[in-house]
Amino acid sequence: MKKKVFPLVILLLMLNCEKKKDVKDIELAADNPFNVKLNEPFDYAKVTGQSIVDFITFEIEDNTAALESIKKETTPNFDNVVAPFDAIINSLNQAGSNAFMLYWTSTDSLTRAKGLEYSQKLDSLNTVIYSDKALFNQFEKVASLEDYNALSDKKKRLVDDTIDKFKQSGVNLSEEDLRKFKTLRAEITDLTSQYSTNMNTANLVLDLDESGAEGLPDSFIDKFKTEDGLYKIPVQPSTRQPVMENATKAETRKAYQVLYSTRGTEKNMEILDQLVEKRYQIGKLMGHDSYAGYNLVPKMAKNPETVWKFINGLIAESKEKAIADIDVLKNAREKLDGIAKDQKLNAWDVSYYNNQILKNNYQVDSEKIREYLPMEACLEGMFDLYQELLGVEFKKNQDASVWHDDVQAYEVYAEGKLSGRFYLDLYPRPFKESWFYAVPLSTGKQMENGYEVPVAMMLCNFTKPTEELPSLITHDELETLFHEFGHIMDGMSYEGEFSLQSDSKTDFTEAMSQIFENWIWDYNILSSFAKHYETGEVLPKELFDNMVKAKNVSSGLAAQSSLRLCTYDMNLYDKYNPENPFDTDQLWKDIDAQLGVMDWYIEGTHPQSCWIHINTHPVYYYGYLWSEVYAQDMFAVFEKNGLRDQETGVKYRKLILANGSQRDVEEAVEEFLGRPMNNEAYIKSLGLE
Repeated sequence: MKKKVFPLVILLLMLNCEKKKDVKDIELAADNPFNVKLNEPFDYAKVTGQSIVDFITFEIEDNTAALESIKKETTPNFDNVVAPFDAIINSLNQAGSNAFMLYWTSTDSLTRAKGLEYSQKLDSLNTVIYSDKALFNQFEKVASLEDYNALSDKKKRLVDDTIDKFKQSGVNLSEEDLRKFKTLRAEITDLTSQYSTNMNTANLVLDLDESGAEGLPDSFIDKFKTEDGLYKIPVQPSTRQPVMENATKAETRKAYQVLYSTRGTEKNMEILDQLVEKRYQIGKLMGHDSYAGYNLVPKMAKNPETVWKFINGLIAESKEKAIADIDVLKNAREKLDGIAKDQKLNAWDVSYYNNQILKNNYQVDSEKIREYLPMEACLEGMFDLYQELLGVEFKKNQDASVWHDDVQAYEVYAEGKLSGRFYLDLYPRPFKESWFYAVPLSTGKQMENGYEVPVAMMLCNFTKPTEELPSLITHDELETLFHEFGHIMDGMSYEGEFSLQSDSKTDFTEAMSQIFENWIWDYNILSSFAKHYETGEVLPKELFDNMVKAKNVSSGLAAQSSLRLCTYDMNLYDKYNPENPFDTDQLWKDIDAQLGVMDWYIEGTHPQSCWIHINTHPVYYYGYLWSEVYAQDMFAVFEKNGLRDQETGVKYRKLILANGSQRDVEEAVEEFLGRPMNNEAYIKSLGLE
């Protein structure tokens, strides 16, 4: 049955009207691929642009009517306001997440277009919902009741956190300022989508002849050879490491880095300027000095001062090691290429000479290690570890309906019950989002007819297998695989009653996946699946020991590089002055001078035009390091009890992964650790102790 499409403006009026409108009942057609029973997977193979339109139109109208009912409750309480609101947001978020995922992954242009358009409609609607004063008043009434004090701690937190989100969404603004807030949010949503599209469709190619391709591994370069004997290397995340670590010619490395750092530049430089300005305006509207001040309120850090103190502290602690690392790289450069140490180290040379040190001083060759890490074996080994450690079971769904033939689907079982479902989309293809993400598609939630299990997908861009070679990944890429799958297991582990409590603080989220990177640095675990793709030989222990010895080569410089990005992100969103806007290229140079370690910026490049974090996740990058401190401290418990100790793993799943925001993060971490947390393990992990 076809459904009536309501323009967004009508929906906004419906949400703000005082009297309930007569809403004609609609139904979602029985054959719509999104029309499924509880815990039945969506029929992704049959999704079209029209089915997205119909699905989201239905969800908007159905849930808009439900919101009107909440606003009309004359005796508001948890059961008739908070619980149904959670159900509404759950439905809308699920619809929006799936639509946006298909914008990122679908091979059909109309599906991508409708996925983007209708996820944006839901994003705008979400802004309207959380700035609706009548809804907000209902929540405040619930919080003022005597019955509120009788609620469980989790339910109180849900009420309080939702009220805070209303406030964070401008509900207390004047009508005029609220209109500005909504307009700015809608404009930002549109701009971020344009930015991502420009970056992902840049399709830049590095043209090389035999001389320019010198040093590049045959298994890599042969994929890109043309009939005339030249090479055309696509400039994308999956090709960056092989080129920058192995190309003998500095001209090749520089040319690649220049292209990589100019993807989307033509349009995205202006878009970024607009994003920074509009986000600043939101911060000011909300009573803060900057967008960072506004953005950090719901996070662990709370305010920019705390973040700056954290960043600057790590800059000071890692600087000495970083300067020493540069000296080591210059020594290697002089020995290999005869370049005097008084010549500056170029940004495009860091990965190459670092790799030369690993190969020559430690006998660690990432391309040789790659031969021991075929993707299928890595997946199997990773799955075995996660299942054993966390006390769960994965079952592959061979007949799953998916959006591309490359996609694999699995079900997760815990204590014998279905507890989640995840999809793997591992390899690049035209028009697909080019980075690495774990994408939540729905969260766990108690429904009237049972428990709705969480669903997620892992979007990656590893080297695709060919007829001659399987997909072979580096140890760094294996770390990425374990990291992103850690996010998947975070999502799969949630078992709370309410969808709105499924997410943790955003500056703690990375900790729950970063911790799992540690397991690939244990030989017993790595050797259980790291076997040569041709001979079956196990990764030699001697090679692994060398990898461990070399682990902290350039660790100080790597830390400074990350802190440089944190500093750039925070400058954009905490130090913006509308009367003297940033020259976002000059800002790189200024930060390099401020850090006083090396000049990373390459003239003619614009890394800010193709950096997804400052586009869609502003004031986020510090969170990787913030989270890492927690991750390494929590890993110390596994080091003490055993890396395969299931009791510790299940405790971690139940206390940390399953928590979301049901209880205070610090409190949960302290219970897991058995003590207050500290940064000793993190400092040690960098080799800075």
